[in-house]
Amino acid sequence: MEIVKDVLSLAYEIYSLAENVKANKKRCQRVCERVKTLEGLVNSIEQREAVQSSDQVEKALIGLSITLSSAQELIKKYISANLVKRILKSGSHGDEFNSVNDRLNDAFQSLALALQLEHGNALFKVFEQNSRLEEDEMDGKVDDAELKRMLLEYAEYVVAMQRDLEEIKTSVTKIVEMLNKPSIISVDIRLIKPEELKYEQKSVIMETPSSKVYKGQFGGFTVAIKKYTDQVNTNPRDVKSIFDTEVDTMKRFESPNILRMFGICILDENTPKPQYLIIMEYCEKGSLRDVLSSKCELSWAKKACMCLDAAQGLYRLHLTEEKSKVHGSITSSKFLVDANYRVKLGGFELAKTETSLRKTSEKDKNITSLCYSSPQLLNNIHHVYNKECEMYSFGIVLWEIATRKKPFEGCEREEIYRKVCKENYQEPFLPDCPEALGQLIDTCRAFDSAQRPTAGVLVDKLRRVVVQLEQQ
Repeated sequence: MEIVKDVLSLAYEIYSLAENVKANKKRCQRVCERVKTLEGLVNSIEQREAVQSSDQVEKALIGLSITLSSAQELIKKYISANLVKRILKSGSHGDEFNSVNDRLNDAFQSLALALQLEHGNALFKVFEQNSRLEEDEMDGKVDDAELKRMLLEYAEYVVAMQRDLEEIKTSVTKIVEMLNKPSIISVDIRLIKPEELKYEQKSVIMETPSSKVYKGQFGGFTVAIKKYTDQVNTNPRDVKSIFDTEVDTMKRFESPNILRMFGICILDENTPKPQYLIIMEYCEKGSLRDVLSSKCELSWAKKACMCLDAAQGLYRLHLTEEKSKVHGSITSSKFLVDANYRVKLGGFELAKTETSLRKTSEKDKNITSLCYSSPQLLNNIHHVYNKECEMYSFGIVLWEIATRKKPFEGCEREEIYRKVCKENYQEPFLPDCPEALGQLIDTCRAFDSAQRPTAGVLVDKLRRVVVQLEQQ
């Protein structure tokens, strides 16, 4: 099977590259260890003639090849001579390795299923979730300590050379602070006491007919605090009960690319009119649509990074134990952008808790945008909304990032239907759009749902595009 040779070749290249990395050595070594385990499975395929013709095995190997290519590009990034400058630009090295390790785990599970291995097999121990997370956390601490040393040495070198002194020192200090600061996803989602929140009544950043959103502080983080002004008369005990059951679901969504929820706070709990606050991560730049409509400059490398961020948020959502778990309403307004232009998926957080607090109206129900609807949904209103439909919607969002335009702007319902369903029309890109990025986005917007990639495969391929554009 030719794909076996391709996979093994990629594995050997990864081992060779890892020997020359200048930073994140422990993380790279851990990737190699997990690839080595996968290599053992791949080698066994050549010795099992009965399995060689299995479509399921071949499909798993193709997926593994894509993931290994993505891992290869990531490790290359930490060999380059301008390593420190690359880290200063991204500052997200730990998250990149977490994403690659998730994909390697997926690849192992797919191959193991195709080869019908038992969970008692010793190979499963390498990918067992608890031990894997402990290993990754330990690797991260070692690599971050070494990275701090490298960055501080680099800062001293720059001072000595009198070159870009203030900018470099500030950048290094920010990264060292970032490495020392606890991760936002390490904070438990919980019931928050009123005295733990700090905000002013005049700090309203958004207002709707039913709520006000304030900018505030909680646990050392800047947060957005949503306060309902037209809420239903809900008993605090009932709200707590709904919140408690929803917390377990939200924990499965924890990711740097999914809007972080900190919890709820109940004011005047023992009075006839208690007030409820929902506390969430604050994203300084607003929605993705706000950013794309602004005059800020976005290079192609930055746009590709934003596409990758958004894809990683969608991948985490689709990765949950609920096989049918989808967002259900993907648009560019459902993604938020923080101060560093990191994109985060929102729009579904603590939905049941919020529903219990606010009054609903006909305007709140079934609000969808035709511009993001897949051909299957446009052709048949009874078509079941699934991950393939969601990938089409996501492809439209990626097109928005690439062009900064609004989809099908000025088109009426009938015109959108005709273009998408009858003409298989895809809105064009700008002339200077990188070919690899454009092809990926077009695949997501494919008329045939079977041709659209899964979120995991999309993450792998986008990471390669990002690395290539950053090297230009």
